[in-house]
Amino acid sequence: MLVIKNVSKTYNNKTKACDRINLTIEPGDIYGFIGHNGAGKTTLLKSISGIINFEEGDITIFGHSIKTDAMEAKRLIAYIPDNPDIYESLTGMQYLDFICDVFEIPLEERVPLIDKYAEMFEIKDVLSNPISSYSHGMKQKIVIMSALVHQPKALLLDEPFVGLDPKASFLLKEVFKDMVDKGSLIFFSTHVLEVAEKLCNKVAIIKNGKIVSNGRTEDVIKDESLEQIFMELSNES
Repeated sequence: MLVIKNVSKTYNNKTKACDRINLTIEPGDIYGFIGHNGAGKTTLLKSISGIINFEEGDITIFGHSIKTDAMEAKRLIAYIPDNPDIYESLTGMQYLDFICDVFEIPLEERVPLIDKYAEMFEIKDVLSNPISSYSHGMKQKIVIMSALVHQPKALLLDEPFVGLDPKASFLLKEVFKDMVDKGSLIFFSTHVLEVAEKLCNKVAIIKNGKIVSNGRTEDVIKDESLEQIFMELSNES
């Protein structure tokens, strides 16, 4: 379970990117995180993953605080940023092996997983090539694979469908469903509201650092669409 409790993050002592945010994402959840640019989505995702510090509240990942037990918390998560920086001098396989080494994935476990996802995302033939030669979409696929090979209990993603072709997007959604069926949780930001409405069992909408609506998707949208709800909340003062 991912528990975000009263989390606040302020930049330059004045801009409150996250303002006392409370959310609970449970195993089995595909939880969509929605908001306009600058609303605080990326700040919260980076706070959960331990990339940036936050001055108030706490975040626990399956009981481990990202503040006081960061190493154990980070063993359970994978975070894919919206514009991932990766070691382009490495080959795809070297990069995946590096990630597996970090998470201490035994050889007998990593090989079939790498093979499975390389076949799925159709990049098996280029794993021996340097990442610098990859297209943007291929880089996105290798980063997704690096997140999946250590089988995280909590998968965090910032705009995961940007740069993916329709087939890869479909396959990633299927991976999401398989992961939550096995007890993982997924929390991701997106501007693609139709995807969130169809894929997510729960959603949260953030505006100016505050959660303005959250809960089960059908309860949030009621008889409207997620796009309509988002626009209504965005236009409120």
